[in-house]
Amino acid sequence: EVQLVESGGGLVRPGGSLKLSCAASGFTFSNYAMSWVRQAPGKGLEWVSGISSGGVRTGYADSVKGRFTISRDNAKNTLYLQMNSLKPEDSAVYYCAKYNNPISYRGSFSSRGQGTQVTVSS
Repeated sequence: EVQLVESGGGLVRPGGSLKLSCAASGFTFSNYAMSWVRQAPGKGLEWVSGISSGGVRTGYADSVKGRFTISRDNAKNTLYLQMNSLKPEDSAVYYCAKYNNPISYRGSFSSRGQGTQVTVSS
């Protein structure tokens, strides 16, 4: 059974930083592309960033480019999202998502975790 468990969310002031983690189990983590997606209150799911299975290819939404960095440690079965220069509009529940292929990290995903709340407020 695929399990994705996010952690690292919290309350941070504008301009601050947070690092999210996603612990994966139940599948061969190194074989699959992964992404971070988020959902703010009253809004739909928004793709934030993605990474290929080996970590060579990454992609970012325009809204976070230059501020967020996605990475993965395949030896630890863990996905990360380093978030810097946070803004109030970054407030959302952040989910990690698994895809059923090693390369493409956009579009429909096959599984996601339960999410971790990020709140950016002064």
